[in-house]
Amino acid sequence: MTVDKTAIRDAATVIVVRDPETNPRILMGQRGSKAAFMPNKFVFPGGAVDAEDYDVPLATPLSDQCCDRLLDDMRPETPDSAVHALAVAAIRELWEETGLILGGKGNWDIPPAADWTDYAATGHVPSAQSMQFVFRAITPPGRPRRFDARFFLINADILSGDLDDFSRASEELSHLQWVGLKDARSFDLPFITEVVLAEIEGQLPDLSAPASVPFFKNDDEAGWFKRLHGRAPSEADLGG
Repeated sequence: MTVDKTAIRDAATVIVVRDPETNPRILMGQRGSKAAFMPNKFVFPGGAVDAEDYDVPLATPLSDQCCDRLLDDMRPETPDSAVHALAVAAIRELWEETGLILGGKGNWDIPPAADWTDYAATGHVPSAQSMQFVFRAITPPGRPRRFDARFFLINADILSGDLDDFSRASEELSHLQWVGLKDARSFDLPFITEVVLAEIEGQLPDLSAPASVPFFKNDDEAGWFKRLHGRAPSEADLGG
């Protein structure tokens, strides 16, 4: 079966903030030069939802508010169960790309999927309790890969282990580092990452759920900006 790689895939991204009240820094890494999507760009850890993510149990789920916002304006082809899978994918991608653990000590009730074997071996179970859904963006048409990406914000303090130890990270991201919020724009960033950083900077030091979630919606008919649980798009948003 031929897979349409330009079809929109659900994805999750994690914005990890360190020392938000005193010296805010964001965890970022650089994508490879041969990557099909955003080569060479500095990005947050994240990636597409895998089929196995739907079945991985969470010790603690997302808050009801986060779930409601994630369900708002869901694409018709995306099942409601994707809310759970998005949280799982965010935790998995953070582990795979940085080697950092978001979860609590505990034992798995089911055998872990292949992508979770090393995570489970650390003696942790994934937990989404402290994740806040803060941003959403769909990749515009015409790109080699398209994602419906949900961005989750967490405080680095809730991660387990040494925050400067990336020795267990995969090779998906290089130059992993804590980037000062004021310095981030000197890096080679995707446009949408710059927008997200501006939103986060305006919110800090508060890491709680925002009043409404910014959403850059790029479908095949129009691209426009709205806020989930906020106002409807105006004529200006729609290009009118």
